[in-house]
Amino acid sequence: MLDGLCGWWGRTRLCELVDRGYLAEAIFETLYMVAIALGVGIVIGLIVGLGLYTTRKGGLYANRVMYAVLNIIVNIFRPIPFVIFIGAVQPLARVVTGTGIGNPAIIFGLSIAAGFFVSRIVEQNLFSVDPGVVEAARAMGASRPRIVFGVLIPEALGPLILGLTFSFVSVVDASAIAGVLGGGGLGNFSLSYGFRQFDTLVTWVTVVIIIVIVQLAQLLGNWVARRVMRR
Repeated sequence: MLDGLCGWWGRTRLCELVDRGYLAEAIFETLYMVAIALGVGIVIGLIVGLGLYTTRKGGLYANRVMYAVLNIIVNIFRPIPFVIFIGAVQPLARVVTGTGIGNPAIIFGLSIAAGFFVSRIVEQNLFSVDPGVVEAARAMGASRPRIVFGVLIPEALGPLILGLTFSFVSVVDASAIAGVLGGGGLGNFSLSYGFRQFDTLVTWVTVVIIIVIVQLAQLLGNWVARRVMRR
């Protein structure tokens, strides 16, 4: 597609970047960062989200202190803009990854931020489960872990998939900021070769690529969610 664009538009700086593999490398770095960050974020988010839901008043593991601690932590960190958050966790990223800049530090920050974001999505979607289903499982003598993993999560799986698809979009958005913070990916590509070089074509091609990635992810998430909810 880009080869055809170069043929129609003429040889531009974008074509040189494509020929050198810089654009392909930027796309790979973005997908790589997002995949790892979202994977870790989903694990963290599921644990924290389940904790929020099950330790609330009337929950399976009702614990006022634990719920208050988890709720306060999520409320403190979730609203922080990523560009500020990544700077705040830089000392911890340096301890964990050995560096405070570059892709490892960005992935670390993205993972933590995604975990807090996903945790609220998990909690909210678990509330969509009919309480009667949980009470029925309790009446049949099901253990609390079995109710969580055999009733709650399967019943909320469709909406959860849609929520995680939205999380993917948010992580892609946050990953674009990586270019400002010394990371790679499409954000850095657009900043370095588009904005700083006053090359509008590079900037808009990057925008289109991000839109395509997001749209494909949204279509896939919608399709999987429909399949799950039909069962």
